[in-house]
Amino acid sequence: MLYVLKFALRYLASSKLQTGLLVLGVAIGVFVFVFISALIGGLGSYLVDRTVGDIAHVTLEAPKRDATLISGEPNGSAVVFQKATAQREVLRTGDIFLPLIEEMEGVKAASPQIVGNGFVIRGQSRAPVYVTGVEPGKVSAIADIRGKLVSGSDRLTNSSILIGASLASDLGVGVGQIITLQSDRDVERSLMIAGIFSLGVETLDARSAFVSIAAARSLFDLDQGISRIEIKLNDLNSAELFADRIAAATGLEATPWTENNAQLLDGLRAQANSGDLIKAFSLITIVIGVASALLLSTYRRRPEIGIMRAFGASRMFVVSVFVFQGMLVGLIGGVLGAGAGYLVMSPFPVPEEAASGGFPIDVRQGDYLLAIVLTVIGAIIASILPARAAAKVDPVEVIGQ
Repeated sequence: MLYVLKFALRYLASSKLQTGLLVLGVAIGVFVFVFISALIGGLGSYLVDRTVGDIAHVTLEAPKRDATLISGEPNGSAVVFQKATAQREVLRTGDIFLPLIEEMEGVKAASPQIVGNGFVIRGQSRAPVYVTGVEPGKVSAIADIRGKLVSGSDRLTNSSILIGASLASDLGVGVGQIITLQSDRDVERSLMIAGIFSLGVETLDARSAFVSIAAARSLFDLDQGISRIEIKLNDLNSAELFADRIAAATGLEATPWTENNAQLLDGLRAQANSGDLIKAFSLITIVIGVASALLLSTYRRRPEIGIMRAFGASRMFVVSVFVFQGMLVGLIGGVLGAGAGYLVMSPFPVPEEAASGGFPIDVRQGDYLLAIVLTVIGAIIASILPARAAAKVDPVEVIGQ
């Protein structure tokens, strides 16, 4: 094995320019591989963070009461329970389940909420709004209201409100001013604007308002219970498994964020498939390059191979020399390409810190080890054809030329 390695190194060192170009080609292919991995992975993380970052990963609600058969009559008629159109689903056992949920592994935050529709009134202006009642200390538990404030603060009291920037602009109001909030139960309250936020989503910034959960109770005429519990997880990718687990433990309806974002997931899968295709082409390029260079080396070294065979070198020895050449080229080029990729991509901020419209490259998702391993395997496979050609050299024929 030592002699095989020596011959492989000797062959590579004897044609420094060819070997250098071959290693450079492999390194470029690996660089493309890790760059595409980091770019596709980073772009996926960026899109998910921007889309899912300010919404609940799992939402718990009371089981929906659909039309059900209560009793049947002998004459074939039936009595069916049908939910009234104005009936509001209420989770009356939320306070019981909340401590259990907050202690579950993987839960980052849990926020009980009362939600409903209404209108914000300022003078002659009237704008529809979706109202969310939250506990004052959990305003930013799900959506990062505190980090997205344009002005004011996120401190809520029973007489204050937080509204979106677009809504504030449409009404021409600012922090400290009084507005009237009318719920869909025709209950009105005068509230002071404590803060104005901008989540970066126009529909949210133009139609969202947050009040204290106590204020929401009076607005929506709800003496007890809540509308839902929103849960934020440490790992948003585990939302479906967590939703199944919490639904089994509580008997409530648990909806993961993936259920309402199927189009986003389809787009991410298509994006990942495109990246895999590009990476496959880069590996194919590496294999073709290594195979071509080693085939050329085989034909150039036919006399040397013939002499080795005449002195008793076995076909397996000759095959091993060329396979080792391919392996060394793949290993050296793979390490250089992966290292260059890491150095080039390191200055870029990770997706969570990337500015809007920036270049969301995630250096952590470069697949460096995978790139090196696949490159070495590809180079070994590429060397098999030249190695077999070298092993078939007839020493009598070659030496006699």
